[in-house]
Amino acid sequence: MSGPRQQASGPGPGCDPIADTRRWLERAVIGLNLCPFAKAVYVRDQVRFVLSTARTAGALREDLVHELEALASADPALTDTTLIVHPHVLQSFDDYNDFLDVADAAIAQCGLEGELQVASFHPDYRFAGTAPDDIDNCTNRSPWPMLHLLRERSVARAVEAFPDPDAIVSRNLATLRRLGHAGWRALLDDERAPD
Repeated sequence: MSGPRQQASGPGPGCDPIADTRRWLERAVIGLNLCPFAKAVYVRDQVRFVLSTARTAGALREDLVHELEALASADPALTDTTLIVHPHVLQSFDDYNDFLDVADAAIAQCGLEGELQVASFHPDYRFAGTAPDDIDNCTNRSPWPMLHLLRERSVARAVEAFPDPDAIVSRNLATLRRLGHAGWRALLDDERAPD
């Protein structure tokens, strides 16, 4: 995928971060069943895709607050979740990871604790204790830095409906280890013919 390699300065000419994110969602998240809850909301068109033009963490925080308020007031049958793709800011995973505290504070400031939460995805996502090139990190690697806004009720409902939610993590790790880095790159290659 050409987009993520452009990270130092954001998307290059001809890049479409939303199209890249849709492809990742369709091929990786849904295609590999990394999140068994994603397909239902995606096929019902309940996922809102937002491209943030923020170039500073402060501007991204403003976008985040706006989208938190919009999601909280939206009909869940129409918009269940929001993906804020922010290609111009927080390209460093350490900076992105630090911003997650800002995101949690924004949820609290909006009075939405217990109602909404933020899930984290980044091209350089790294779990504590893993090497940067560990394939396990790909479970949370997206083509562009992204904040995923979720309704806690929807998460709880999905987890209740899944027979063994703890098995999702181990199944995902097994899937990615089988796929390997070459398979992961091929899956997201924008030159690949659609299935």
